[in-house]
Amino acid sequence: MSVTLVRNGDLAQTVDYAYAAVADAPVRAVWTAGACPLDADGNTVAPGDHAAQARQVMRNLTAALDAAGASLSDIVKTTVYVASSRQEDLVAAWDVVRAHMGDHDAPSTLLGVTVLGYDGQLVEVEAVAVLAPPSGLAAAQAQP
Repeated sequence: MSVTLVRNGDLAQTVDYAYAAVADAPVRAVWTAGACPLDADGNTVAPGDHAAQARQVMRNLTAALDAAGASLSDIVKTTVYVASSRQEDLVAAWDVVRAHMGDHDAPSTLLGVTVLGYDGQLVEVEAVAVLAPPSGLAAAQAQP
């Protein structure tokens, strides 16, 4: 299974993400809950620090995907929520997310929001990933 990131020469080329992603069928889809900046004890890490919270969020997102049999390179879409009305705070979180994604610049939406669910929480990232189904399932789906 492969994810093809789509770009379009008619759209701005200055963005650091693809405009769309295509996953060839059959696929398994993984939807994550919003990854939050919580440590193993459920405490919000790095109060007041957007970048540090984004690093914890990406560690938690990676762990959730791993438990589902997926990785960051299987992501076809993310949504990044930042509790701030200041663009520089959104960029600080975005830079961390992009660094974790590496060359896999899947489509993403970056939003400034008023508040997030946990005390002191500033960043949250949710993702959709696709991967090949188990080999037996793919063969069964191919049968008429």
